[in-house]
Amino acid sequence: MLGTAGKRRVFFAPATDNPNISTTMALKLYTNPGNFRAFKILVAALYNGVDIEVVDLDLAAKKSSDILAKSPAGKVPVLETPQGLLFESNAIARYIARARRDTDLYGVSFFDSGLVDSWIDFAAHEVELPATLWVYPVFGYLPHNAAVTEKAKADLGAALETLDAHLADKTYLVGDKVTLADITVASALVYPYKIVMSPEYRSQYPHVLRWFLTIVNQPQFKNVTGDVVLAAKELMPSGAPPALAIPAKGAKKEKKDKAPKAAAPKQEKKKEAAPPAAKSGEDLEEQLAKESKKAASEHPLKIMDRDAPSEFVMDTWKKTYSNARSYDAAMDEFWKVFDSTGYSLWFCEYQYNSELQKLFMTCNLVSGFVQRTDELRKWAFGCMWITGEDAPGKQVVSGCWLMRGQSDEYIKNANPDAEFYTWTKVATPVSDADKKKVQEYWCSDESLAGLPVLDCKVFK
Repeated sequence: MLGTAGKRRVFFAPATDNPNISTTMALKLYTNPGNFRAFKILVAALYNGVDIEVVDLDLAAKKSSDILAKSPAGKVPVLETPQGLLFESNAIARYIARARRDTDLYGVSFFDSGLVDSWIDFAAHEVELPATLWVYPVFGYLPHNAAVTEKAKADLGAALETLDAHLADKTYLVGDKVTLADITVASALVYPYKIVMSPEYRSQYPHVLRWFLTIVNQPQFKNVTGDVVLAAKELMPSGAPPALAIPAKGAKKEKKDKAPKAAAPKQEKKKEAAPPAAKSGEDLEEQLAKESKKAASEHPLKIMDRDAPSEFVMDTWKKTYSNARSYDAAMDEFWKVFDSTGYSLWFCEYQYNSELQKLFMTCNLVSGFVQRTDELRKWAFGCMWITGEDAPGKQVVSGCWLMRGQSDEYIKNANPDAEFYTWTKVATPVSDADKKKVQEYWCSDESLAGLPVLDCKVFK
């Protein structure tokens, strides 16, 4: 749903009973692509039938934007209305939610509206801050700091524990239907659940997970964020050591028992690297040392880049593919620069296509496959397709990949799911028939191998 910079119309269904919101002039939301703070605004708009035009901004050029110059905070998202500009995402979400009374996004009573505001504030102060401090280093938005990350995990865990207790006997945060409270808190948790919350971490909060999956699978939410695929493991910032095992909820209390008091040598110990405040014990320090040594070993493809460099630059190809005027032009350029010695082309097909039942489950399978290949981001490019019919046993999952080296072992080592696919290497020099097939996999829109396209995921 969220794409590259430019303008897009989210939907067309103005149906507001608020005379202050125009039904003839679309509201304009200025934001950057993928901004989680815009999710709640767009989801609320879908629930209330408010027509919003989204203008994606390039934040690198935000100082030149007239809209942002008029915003007191100079930040996105900003909503342009017939009466003027609104800023701050929660204020904009409230404005949209209050556009209609009959949808009850603000609760069914005056007291409920207060509860909705309570959870919105809870999201802003208890969820968003630790969530962004944990996720943003993975995106490269913030420098990685191990101590900050551990503190963020603990703080977010405390917030999730509060939510888990509240949701133990409830389907929604307020009342018996979706409100802006659910939309706001779930929006703040989309990236943590997709990127950094491992199965072990999120299993500590089962009621939150059940509630989260209920909210993000509502049609209005999926229209904005697409399918939210839960993380298979905690993704780490580039250069960071692997994540350690998640301690149990009560593990923090052991801290006092394991901290021996030292008398005179205390000051000398301060000169040594002390364990983070949230962790303690010699066992943990030893584990950290082992993990750091393990992380220090270079990836085999990084060694290949150094010892057998290729003139083909993967990043340049990905930019060419994304920005070319036409796919034909992109493919013409690809065949000019393709290095068949340093890279190889592969077709893959899922071995259990006959067992695929529901399309949304197949989409989750393919999205998870692409996500779990992230380790090869610098060395691979590929398109995964779902073709056929939206019916049991009628769906086909297949793909075409460009990978560093001449073996499929790298993708199988990086992504355990790759073992469930049959990999067929394209012979070199690449024949005209295979070139045509590669182009079909990378450039098709409506059909592939004679079958209608149901969905496609591009790894780049």
